[in-house]
Amino acid sequence: MFVRRISVQRIDGSGTSHPCPIRWIDNFAMRNFTNDAVFDDTLPLADGLLEAGNRVPLDRLQPAMEDWFRRKGYLKAGERLEVKEIG
Repeated sequence: MFVRRISVQRIDGSGTSHPCPIRWIDNFAMRNFTNDAVFDDTLPLADGLLEAGNRVPLDRLQPAMEDWFRRKGYLKAGERLEVKEIG
C-alpha cells in the first residue's frame, strides 16, 4: 500500500532546507484521516519522510500540507514546503 517515499522539507526565508518534524507530518495525516480520503494512504515515518500509496497525488499533497502547516502556525511568512518523491 505505501509504495512511495516522499520527502517533506521546510524551506526557510534564506532558501535553506530543513526536514519537517514528524509531529507536523503526523498531525496532517491524522487530520486527513477523517476529512479528505485521498490522503488516507499516508504514513509518517520520520522527520522529513512520509510513505504514501499510488493514489496520493503529489500536486495536491504539497499545497494541502502547506496550507495545514500555515493554519497550525508551523510555517512562518516567507517559508514554504518542498514535497517530492524520492527513491
